Amino acid sequence: MPSNFPILSDLGLSEFGVSAILAAIIWTLVWKGIALWKAARKGCIVWYLIILLINTLGILEILYIFVFARQEGECGTPVCSK
Repeated sequence: MPSNFPILSDLGLSEFGVSAILAAIIWTLVWKGIALWKAARKGCIVWYLIILLINTLGILEILYIFVFARQEGECGTPVCSK
């Protein structure tokens, strides 16, 4: 176990476990950042709050980016300013 992660090694995680957790965190942060940016640019407060508060390992964020954000008009919710 690398000495860079003493807290995680105390939890009994292997090197693979630590790598998997770090990959999941990076994956989630990238998709969440893109989705939050798109929701904010469109003025969709409801989508912004949903994406910010619910963690789905990128699934909800990917759906928002490729399905709901591409819809014209009210971006799938009644509370959008643009």
